[in-house]
Parts: sequence; structure tokens; C-alpha cells
Amino acid sequence: MARYLKARCKLCRREGMKLFLKGVRCVTEKCPFVKRPQPPGMHTRTSSKPSYYALQLREKQKVKRMYGALEKQFKRFFRSASKSKGVTGRMLLQLLERRLDNVIYRSLFALSRSQARQFVRHGFVFINGRRANIPSYIVKEGQTIDLRAKDTTKKVIKENIEINSKERSVVSWLEVDNANLKARIVRVPEKEDISIPVNEQFIVELYSK
Repeated sequence: MARYLKARCKLCRREGMKLFLKGVRCVTEKCPFVKRPQPPGMHTRTSSKPSYYALQLREKQKVKRMYGALEKQFKRFFRSASKSKGVTGRMLLQLLERRLDNVIYRSLFALSRSQARQFVRHGFVFINGRRANIPSYIVKEGQTIDLRAKDTTKKVIKENIEINSKERSVVSWLEVDNANLKARIVRVPEKEDISIPVNEQFIVELYSK
């Protein structure tokens, strides 16, 4: 399975905003983006305005990196969104939000989406009673997710909930039972539910060329 293994904090610096890829560290003074908000690498200052294509590309890269998808997988999501009934951009965001790893992250069970992917790959996650080990699985409305793990892992998850609760809250499209480590999708997520601003139309235009 292809994964991004390089420094994640450089991705935030490249996109010029926090993508919250490293959990708690992103909200502390240790966050590299706070110390060095400029893009990584050697740069010379320029006042030139970015082209329209550059704006489209950066928006696509930002969303792709935020959800932890590589290019080939992200294109598959876009093709699925374009074939669905409704506005392509909104359908794309709905699909990405309903990824299994993202649902676990939004439920506050994991500090980051990468940690949520680990929970899924290690076999701790069940959907409607059946084990699910594919992080990119699209959870449907009404389905219930529960985490079943050993006591040591359960302790980690409960600590995650306590830490996350201080920085963010559970999104309104999820119903979460912290005591039993369960979450249920009560409705389809909308663009307004995403905390990071996204211009999905730029992505649609980029892939429609």
C-alpha cells in the first residue's frame, strides 16, 4: 500500500496553512509551521501573482494532503464524484469526509488521520459488526462504527478523546458514544462541516481540463 513517508510538517508549510497532520503537535508551539511559515526549500522573494492554474493546483494539493490520499487514489474519488448525482465538488468533499479513517478522526478517537489509518489497518475497527481494514472505505449514512481493541489500545483511544475534546468538537453529522467507542453517521456531511476552508470548484476545473 502506497503511503507518504516524508516529513508531514513540510506539507503544511508548502500549502501555507495548518492541515493538522500531526495531531496535538499542530496546536502547540512546537509546530514547525509556527516557527517557519514560509514554504520549504530555497526561495527568493517574489511579488508575482500566482497564475490561475497555480491556484487550482494548490487547492487540489491542499485537500489531497489533508485527507492523506495519493494522486491516483484522489483521482478515483474525483471520478466517483463526477459520476454521482449532484454537484461534483460537493460530492467529492462528501466522499472524502466519509472515508473511514476520517470518520474515526472526526469522532475524536484518533489524534490525526494517520493514527486513524493505523487503527483501521490493525483490525480494531468494525462497521455494523463486520471488521473493516480499508482506511479509504466510504461509510454510508446510518452505518455504525465501533472500535474493538485490547485494553492498552482502548486506554490510548480514551486518552485521545480527552485530549481532542480540549481542541475540537465532534462534527454535527456524527453521533458518538465515547463510553462504548462507537460512532454513527446520522446524515451526509456538507462543505460547511469542514473546518479548513476549501474551494472545491478549483479542483473540478483542474481535473476537467
